Amino acid sequence: MIIRRALARAYWAVSRWHYRSAPLPKDGAGILIGAPHTSNWDFALMLAISWRAGVSVKFLGKKSLFKRPFGPLMRALGGIPVDRAHPAGLVDELVARVNAGERFYLVITPEGTRSASPYWKSGFYRIARATGLPVVLGYVDRTTMTSGLGPTLRVTGDVAGDMDRVRAFYDGKTGVTGRTTTPRLHEESPTG
Repeated sequence: MIIRRALARAYWAVSRWHYRSAPLPKDGAGILIGAPHTSNWDFALMLAISWRAGVSVKFLGKKSLFKRPFGPLMRALGGIPVDRAHPAGLVDELVARVNAGERFYLVITPEGTRSASPYWKSGFYRIARATGLPVVLGYVDRTTMTSGLGPTLRVTGDVAGDMDRVRAFYDGKTGVTGRTTTPRLHEESPTG
């Protein structure tokens, strides 16, 4: 952890990006949202943010990233391979790990892709509800050249109300490529 924090300090000292962070929950675990997700550079920023904050993170990545030669490195960085063709059971597996006592921040990019998408994937919300973990709003904002950790929220089950708070935070923030996102879940519509 000491080496990671030193690397993060060095990165932030020379980066054109500026690190900002709200206080994190003291229990050392939560869901860490990464948005807007528009570039592969988001991964490097996520590592720099989490190492600077001194938190243990796990992240979801497509299973092809975990093949040789990069597989061992991706796992060492906290990666959890996901088979996008067969994602059933992923949320249940993550909930079981948390309920078994594992303590980490799970980084999720709910857009699910670097391409524009009208809806976020709701896995982060379902995991937060099932485990009681807080949701930390991590961000990249090219407009201000800032990146870091915003407020921490507890989801209430009122999907539209909770997502209104998420939307208010991400309003006006643009990703590395300059694209913005409007956080919205399918579950917010009356037909869900």
